[in-house]
Amino acid sequence: MMKIFTTLTVAILATGLATFPALAADKKDAAKAPASETPAVKKSDSGICHDKSSPSYERTKNFTPFKTMDECIKSGGTAPKNAGAASAPAVVIKKSDNGICHDPSSSSYEKTTKFTSFASMDECVKSGGKPPKK
Repeated sequence: MMKIFTTLTVAILATGLATFPALAADKKDAAKAPASETPAVKKSDSGICHDKSSPSYERTKNFTPFKTMDECIKSGGTAPKNAGAASAPAVVIKKSDNGICHDPSSSSYEKTTKFTSFASMDECVKSGGKPPKK
Protein backbone atom coordinates (compact mmCIF):
# COMPACT_ATOMS: atom_id res chain seq x y z
CA MET A 1 0.00 0.00 0.00
CA MET A 2 2.82 2.42 0.89
CA LYS A 3 4.64 1.62 -2.37
CA ILE A 4 1.54 2.57 -4.43
CA PHE A 5 1.19 5.85 -2.50
CA THR A 6 4.87 6.67 -3.03
CA THR A 7 4.66 5.86 -6.75
CA LEU A 8 1.57 8.05 -7.17
CA THR A 9 3.17 10.92 -5.24
CA VAL A 10 6.30 10.80 -7.40
CA ALA A 11 4.19 10.69 -10.57
CA ILE A 12 2.10 13.68 -9.48
CA LEU A 13 5.15 15.72 -8.50
CA ALA A 14 6.95 14.89 -11.74
CA THR A 15 3.90 15.94 -13.77
CA GLY A 16 3.53 19.19 -11.83
CA LEU A 17 7.21 20.10 -12.14
CA ALA A 18 7.18 19.36 -15.85
CA THR A 19 4.60 22.13 -16.43
CA PHE A 20 6.68 24.93 -14.93
CA PRO A 21 9.32 25.09 -17.70
CA ALA A 22 6.49 25.39 -20.22
CA LEU A 23 5.16 28.45 -18.41
CA ALA A 24 8.59 30.03 -18.35
CA ALA A 25 9.02 29.27 -22.07
CA ASP A 26 5.74 31.06 -22.86
CA LYS A 27 6.95 34.20 -21.09
CA LYS A 28 10.33 34.07 -22.85
CA ASP A 29 8.60 33.62 -26.21
CA ALA A 30 6.43 36.67 -25.49
CA ALA A 31 9.51 38.69 -24.58
CA LYS A 32 11.21 37.72 -27.86
CA ALA A 33 8.20 38.61 -30.03
CA PRO A 34 8.92 40.73 -33.12
CA ALA A 35 8.53 44.48 -32.68
CA SER A 36 5.23 44.46 -34.58
CA GLU A 37 3.83 42.01 -32.01
CA THR A 38 5.18 43.64 -28.85
CA PRO A 39 2.51 44.07 -26.20
CA ALA A 40 1.20 47.49 -25.27
CA VAL A 41 1.74 46.64 -21.59
CA LYS A 42 4.13 44.24 -19.87
CA LYS A 43 3.46 42.99 -16.33
CA SER A 44 6.83 42.08 -14.85
CA ASP A 45 7.40 39.05 -12.64
CA SER A 46 7.32 41.46 -9.70
CA GLY A 47 3.76 42.53 -10.67
CA ILE A 48 4.51 46.00 -12.04
CA CYS A 49 2.66 47.04 -15.22
CA HIS A 50 4.87 48.89 -17.73
CA ASP A 51 3.41 50.58 -20.80
CA LYS A 52 5.60 51.87 -23.63
CA SER A 53 6.05 55.24 -21.90
CA SER A 54 7.63 53.57 -18.85
CA PRO A 55 11.43 53.86 -18.57
CA SER A 56 11.47 50.17 -17.62
CA TYR A 57 9.42 48.91 -20.59
CA GLU A 58 12.40 47.91 -22.77
CA ARG A 59 14.32 46.44 -19.82
CA THR A 60 11.39 44.20 -18.80
CA LYS A 61 12.27 40.80 -20.29
CA ASN A 62 10.21 38.35 -18.18
CA PHE A 63 6.59 39.48 -18.36
CA THR A 64 2.97 38.69 -19.03
CA PRO A 65 1.61 40.71 -21.99
CA PHE A 66 -1.56 42.83 -21.83
CA LYS A 67 -3.39 44.99 -24.37
CA THR A 68 -4.08 47.85 -21.95
CA MET A 69 -2.79 49.21 -18.66
CA ASP A 70 -6.30 48.80 -17.23
CA GLU A 71 -6.30 45.04 -18.04
CA CYS A 72 -2.88 44.67 -16.40
CA ILE A 73 -3.93 46.46 -13.22
CA LYS A 74 -7.21 44.51 -13.03
CA SER A 75 -5.16 41.30 -13.18
CA GLY A 76 -3.46 42.30 -9.92
CA GLY A 77 -0.61 44.39 -11.30
CA THR A 78 0.37 47.83 -10.07
CA ALA A 79 1.42 51.00 -11.89
CA PRO A 80 5.09 51.98 -11.62
CA LYS A 81 5.81 54.35 -8.72
CA ASN A 82 6.98 57.07 -11.11
CA ALA A 83 3.93 56.74 -13.39
CA GLY A 84 2.09 59.69 -11.85
CA ALA A 85 5.03 62.06 -12.20
CA ALA A 86 5.81 61.23 -15.83
CA SER A 87 2.32 60.95 -17.28
CA ALA A 88 -0.09 63.71 -18.20
CA PRO A 89 -2.90 64.52 -15.80
CA ALA A 90 -5.78 62.06 -16.03
CA VAL A 91 -8.79 63.13 -18.05
CA VAL A 92 -12.01 62.93 -16.08
CA ILE A 93 -15.17 61.90 -17.90
CA LYS A 94 -18.23 63.34 -16.17
CA LYS A 95 -21.52 61.42 -16.17
CA SER A 96 -24.22 63.94 -15.33
CA ASP A 97 -27.28 63.20 -13.23
CA ASN A 98 -29.12 62.95 -16.59
CA GLY A 99 -26.85 60.05 -17.57
CA ILE A 100 -24.92 61.92 -20.26
CA CYS A 101 -21.15 61.31 -20.44
CA HIS A 102 -19.10 64.47 -21.02
CA ASP A 103 -15.43 64.59 -21.98
CA PRO A 104 -13.45 67.87 -21.95
CA SER A 105 -14.43 68.59 -25.59
CA SER A 106 -18.14 68.57 -24.70
CA SER A 107 -19.77 72.02 -24.62
CA SER A 108 -21.41 71.11 -21.28
CA TYR A 109 -18.25 69.73 -19.61
CA GLU A 110 -17.50 72.83 -17.50
CA LYS A 111 -21.19 73.38 -16.68
CA THR A 112 -21.59 69.83 -15.36
CA THR A 113 -21.09 70.16 -11.59
CA LYS A 114 -23.06 67.17 -10.28
CA PHE A 115 -21.51 64.07 -11.81
CA THR A 116 -19.92 60.67 -11.39
CA SER A 117 -16.27 60.49 -12.52
CA PHE A 118 -14.95 57.91 -14.97
CA ALA A 119 -11.47 57.31 -16.36
CA SER A 120 -12.71 56.84 -19.95
CA MET A 121 -15.73 57.48 -22.13
CA ASP A 122 -15.98 53.71 -22.66
CA GLU A 123 -16.33 53.09 -18.89
CA CYS A 124 -18.98 55.82 -18.64
CA VAL A 125 -21.04 54.35 -21.49
CA LYS A 126 -20.67 50.80 -20.08
CA SER A 127 -22.12 52.09 -16.80
CA GLY A 128 -25.32 53.06 -18.63
CA GLY A 129 -24.36 56.57 -19.69
CA LYS A 130 -24.90 58.08 -23.14
CA PRO A 131 -22.44 60.14 -25.20
CA PRO A 132 -23.50 63.76 -25.72
CA LYS A 133 -25.32 64.74 -28.92
CA LYS A 134 -22.98 66.28 -31.44
